[in-house]
Amino acid sequence: MAFNEDTRVKIPAILTLTRLGYGYLSLKDRTDIDPQTNIFKDIFFDSLRKLNPNTADEELQKFFLKIQTMLDYEDLGKAFYELLTSGAGIKLIDWEKPLRNTLNVCTELTCGNKDEDSFRPDITLLINGMPLAFIEVKKPNNREGIIAERTRINDRFKNRKFRRFINISQILLFSNNMEYEQDDTDPIQGAFYAASSKGKAFFNQFKEEKDNKARLFGMLKDENDHIENEVLKDNNYATMKYSKEFETNKRPDSPTNRAIVSLFAPERIFELLRYGFAYVEYDDEDGLHHLEKHIMRYPQFFASKAIQSTLDSGKKRGIIWHTQGSGKTALAYFSVRWLTDYFAKKNTIPQFYFIVDRIDLRTQAGNEFNIRGLKVNSIESKEDFIKHLKRKATRSGNSGEQEITVLNIHKFSEDARATTQKDYDINTQRVYFIDEAHRSYSPAGSFLANLIQSDPNAIIISLTGTPLLDKGEKRIASTEIFGKYIHKYYYDQSISDGYTLRLIREEIESKYKLKLKEIFEKIQVPKGDTRIKQIYAHQNFCAPLLEYIAEDLRKSRIQHNNDTIGGMVVCHSSEQAEMLFGLFKKEYEGKATDAHIPNTAALILHNADDKATRKNYIKSFKNGKIDLLFVFNMLLTGFDAPRLKKLYLGRVIKEHNLLQTLTRVNRPYQGFRYGYVVDFADIKKEFDKTNRAYWKELQTDWGEDMDGYKNLFKSAEEIEQDIKEIKDKLWLFDTLNAEVFQQQISEIKEKKDLLNLRKALQLATELYNIIRLNGYEELLGKLDFNQFKRLLNEVENRIGIINQREALQNGEDITGLLNEALEDSIFVFKKTGESALDLAANGLKDLLRKTREAMGHNVDKKDPSWVSLKEELERLLRDKNWEEAEGADIEEGTKILTGIYGRIAELNRKDAQLLVK
Repeated sequence: MAFNEDTRVKIPAILTLTRLGYGYLSLKDRTDIDPQTNIFKDIFFDSLRKLNPNTADEELQKFFLKIQTMLDYEDLGKAFYELLTSGAGIKLIDWEKPLRNTLNVCTELTCGNKDEDSFRPDITLLINGMPLAFIEVKKPNNREGIIAERTRINDRFKNRKFRRFINISQILLFSNNMEYEQDDTDPIQGAFYAASSKGKAFFNQFKEEKDNKARLFGMLKDENDHIENEVLKDNNYATMKYSKEFETNKRPDSPTNRAIVSLFAPERIFELLRYGFAYVEYDDEDGLHHLEKHIMRYPQFFASKAIQSTLDSGKKRGIIWHTQGSGKTALAYFSVRWLTDYFAKKNTIPQFYFIVDRIDLRTQAGNEFNIRGLKVNSIESKEDFIKHLKRKATRSGNSGEQEITVLNIHKFSEDARATTQKDYDINTQRVYFIDEAHRSYSPAGSFLANLIQSDPNAIIISLTGTPLLDKGEKRIASTEIFGKYIHKYYYDQSISDGYTLRLIREEIESKYKLKLKEIFEKIQVPKGDTRIKQIYAHQNFCAPLLEYIAEDLRKSRIQHNNDTIGGMVVCHSSEQAEMLFGLFKKEYEGKATDAHIPNTAALILHNADDKATRKNYIKSFKNGKIDLLFVFNMLLTGFDAPRLKKLYLGRVIKEHNLLQTLTRVNRPYQGFRYGYVVDFADIKKEFDKTNRAYWKELQTDWGEDMDGYKNLFKSAEEIEQDIKEIKDKLWLFDTLNAEVFQQQISEIKEKKDLLNLRKALQLATELYNIIRLNGYEELLGKLDFNQFKRLLNEVENRIGIINQREALQNGEDITGLLNEALEDSIFVFKKTGESALDLAANGLKDLLRKTREAMGHNVDKKDPSWVSLKEELERLLRDKNWEEAEGADIEEGTKILTGIYGRIAELNRKDAQLLVK
């Protein structure tokens, strides 16, 4: 009996598809296959007649010729895909009633001329006679793994003779029937899906969410002996029917069969075909035109499904917690397409908004939507947005142009209020996607109140890679503001799937810190004094620091044989950034003797150059024309440059901002396995604390369903009491006349009294936003809130004058002392080691789950080996509170647990062999 990829993988895969409802087609004596497109014409026309009963056969024939023509376009099948998913004209697929479509599967269908260039996918899937997907399979542990298949398909993409067959194929699956290997950066083993490409196909893993598995596998029909015999006979393998290997490989839980169920179960394939593709079209800076076809990543797919489930349950708010680099803007694009049809079924017109908090992000997001084919509306002023909210909604969908409005949160104002529209019994539903929801949305601030009041009925989908976790007076957890998590996708999953890279921390010897301590003591500057930044910005400190950075980038380029990588220096202060940049221009700019040495740099500060110039610098860096960026607070979030592979940290950044900063170097780039963080500031303690907090958060959801935001804030009675106390504190001042008020506070000499006054006025501003947020309209007349804003500005101005006077009186110039102290100081920066920054907070948890499951599956729990492993596992869990564990402990615990898991897996393997015997 044959024992090859056909018998081990292909035939079992075909049988799995038949159990999902795909009818098996033999190619023997078949004469209806169109050689130009591989469309099965008999099935195609029968299906079209059923779906388009009022269309004459002559029109259907013309339609077929149209398809033949457009499949020959050099457009990656874009025109055909638009025709396929269109809701207008002749239907190719019944999207609303999937069971009316005809599903088939065949094997070894030739693409091309049999006598010349051709290829034959192992399995082809047809819908209504159209070959819309194919599967290539290999046996386990095949030589070169799936990489060889990727090379072959990339070559086929470039072959003009295969254009029609590639253009009609939508979903491509490649599998060697093995489990994914977590540390593989290339697709060596597993089941990978892809879309067609003009260059290189990106192979995506598909990992089914556990809650779906039982339902999906429940769709499999019982094995059919007649169909099985037919398939085996047609492929000349009838003799293997009763072999043990065949019985094993037929199981639906094999890696290939699992992927087939996940991707090609009828409900899945129709959803993916209709909503899971994006054509990305743009011109680069050299004027070259690019066209790419992207297929939805599985976390984007499940997040889109979760959004719909959230809406179905009646909730209108929630958070998508997806790591940086996971494609949140693309997720919003896919959701626009999916939700447009979702609301159309409810006779509702959706209007979509993508809300950012920075101008550069507005430009970036607008471009991302535009190149994917969405019409992008830009809002340039608050007045424009007020008009926009009052405009009449229009339908869009698969048959019309879809649109999204991209705007900055600052364009929301108190006057921006939506009017309820009901035209021809059609309702309007606004959907707000909040980008980087961990920023700018303090409940006591005006942004959140303006957002909610613009349309209290709006759906708010918040996107973030680092939700706020802390609760307190001034900072409230993201879940308390925006609702429960709709979907989560953390760093460890993204790294495992190949969408982001692991990070390596390069530790710098701490001797220079001892030298700094001596200097602090010598010039008598206490810890925390703002003048310390003068030391870090001194030339004697910055010169050796820059020398180390330039040499390190040079060595990295040589080590990785890649001169295109760049670096970013996160400086201790803006003054240090200016000093380092000035030294770079003097010592390195235009002076490189070889391509490895950095010789171009840019300074990115709020007060350096204008916005247009900074924008050009950033663009030049992304395009490889600048080697180093010197920054302080800018570009630490939202900056996406895959070539940035070295991050030089000159200060400790706190909490979620630290993770945002670190992930600037985690984007895949030209085969790199890691992004590198050169740590001058010793971030390890802060990193461990932050990572541990997110690990805890992944285990549970904070926040409950909310009626508006009433559970977050004070009651109306409490607010009234606060207003009374504010009035009492301001009773001695003339609050009706801002000019007299200014004269009164100008007589105050004690800053403490002014700070108390400021606190009362700030509370008034916060109460105003909370009143609006909660809808306590009756309280708005209790205080002249607009007047109090003016009074607060006057108090701030008075405090500013006093601060300036104090600075002049007390701001001793330490420049002379500093020069003297640093004159003989030599700073040496030296790398002492490397360690992984383990962003995989869920890794230990998943490993523990797998270990427990493996322990439970053992067939002989009295075996001394099993008992010993059980005791070792219990001891590991008992000896430490793993929820409080830090990086080193987690690393050690993972190492021990990996050993336990490996031994129980091996014990189970041996026991299974023994059991068979």
